[in-house]
Amino acid sequence: MKTHNISTKRLDITTIKEVVFGDYQLSLSEEAVSNITKCRAYLDKKMETHEGPIYGINTGFGSLYKHSISKEDLGTLQKNLVMSHACGTGDWVPMDVVKIMIFLKIQSLSYGNSGVQLATVQRLVDFYNNGVYPVVYQQGSLGASGDLAPLAHLSLPLLGLGKVIHDDKEKTGEEINKEFGWDPIKLQSKEGLALLNGTQFMGAYAVYELIKTRKLSFLADFIGAISLDAYDGRVEPFHPKVHEIRPHEGQIETAKNIREILEGSELITRAKVHVQDPYSFRCMPQVHGASKDAFDYVTKVVETEINSATDNPNVFPDDDLIISAGNFHGQPLALALDTLGLALAELGNISERRTYKLIAGQRDLPSFLVAKPGLNSGFMIPQYTAASIVSQSKQYTMPSSSDSISSSQGQEDHVSMGANAATKTYKIVENTTSVLAIELFNAAQALEFRRPAKSSEVIEDFVAAFREKVAFVDNDVLMHDEIQKAIDFIESLDIEDQE
Repeated sequence: MKTHNISTKRLDITTIKEVVFGDYQLSLSEEAVSNITKCRAYLDKKMETHEGPIYGINTGFGSLYKHSISKEDLGTLQKNLVMSHACGTGDWVPMDVVKIMIFLKIQSLSYGNSGVQLATVQRLVDFYNNGVYPVVYQQGSLGASGDLAPLAHLSLPLLGLGKVIHDDKEKTGEEINKEFGWDPIKLQSKEGLALLNGTQFMGAYAVYELIKTRKLSFLADFIGAISLDAYDGRVEPFHPKVHEIRPHEGQIETAKNIREILEGSELITRAKVHVQDPYSFRCMPQVHGASKDAFDYVTKVVETEINSATDNPNVFPDDDLIISAGNFHGQPLALALDTLGLALAELGNISERRTYKLIAGQRDLPSFLVAKPGLNSGFMIPQYTAASIVSQSKQYTMPSSSDSISSSQGQEDHVSMGANAATKTYKIVENTTSVLAIELFNAAQALEFRRPAKSSEVIEDFVAAFREKVAFVDNDVLMHDEIQKAIDFIESLDIEDQE
């Protein structure tokens, strides 16, 4: 069993992927322990001598900030906060995303600017290491003041409340504490606010989606190259000279990828009757490349966020400062997640157009990619399905970050709606996966009609692996099953990050 030490060392998406989806346990480094205990000791000492109001520590929350709380009630205040804010509804957050949420919350609390007890952070580590995943709901966060409702549900089991999933079974917080012999955490001043303020719901979705996006971005190039060869397309639009005179990094990378994927293909180098291909083939570098550049921007934002303390107020022991500010505001993530969804949707959009061209009965390919069209509908309706999915993704690209609804009696008068951006982008990830799988299903079928000519070695090997799961269609079959096999094939691929 490998161990990842929580520290101030900078995290990136690759590291989180390795830790969360690898065989890793978490531990708090000496640095993290020191940061946490130092900040908590400072806060305790401060509360012994300080008489004035400090937001969220000895006051109410939101528009209730004017209400002072006695020292005797500070712990009750924090417990009440967690319970009252656990207002999530809708579907459960996928367990992989919850696992990342726990990881990111531990990381954020470890910087020593939050004032939590060491025992609280250690219990989150125990949850992670023992596969105890709180039940969190997808709806309820405005993306400022942080992801209050989702993080409240994440925190309830610390108190012996709420529900968790453990060993694939739903259990109560009380049951899981008894099972492991854990005492419920007794929250001290500020702790509930530290747990609930933060962007770990949005951030976890963003990390998960970026992990999936890296794979989908590479597969879009790879499957697009198969379609290009099957369509009898031209290689000239991918010539490096073309992209040197318009040097967007993603465009250059896409053209290079496709050239390398097609290297050695008999089909791509043979003489062509046509002098030009449709945009969905010819402009892959420009379209896929623009999405790649957007993914780079999103990655920069997300990696900054996951290396940050995002609760409120912020505690600075060395400077004797407790500052109520707005690091919980999710606008950076909201804009980035809207961009991520749009860029992913475009990969699906252009993919469906290539599928449409493959079934159109052009360039010596049979109509709907079957030998006996009419008797067989062939690949007519998979394109309908792709078109339907793409249309839905387009609807999901309506930006969440352009919306705001005032809350908490106007005290929280501008919110990011980044949580909605996160959950709809998750759906776009799933949709784009399905659309690319349908394109692959069509492209592999079309390639067979070019025999005996061969594509490149890497394409032939890839299609051969695909054929082990999805057979060539001679006559009509139950196409849902074949599409699902294609989706399963894509999801099963273990592709290293292509950067």
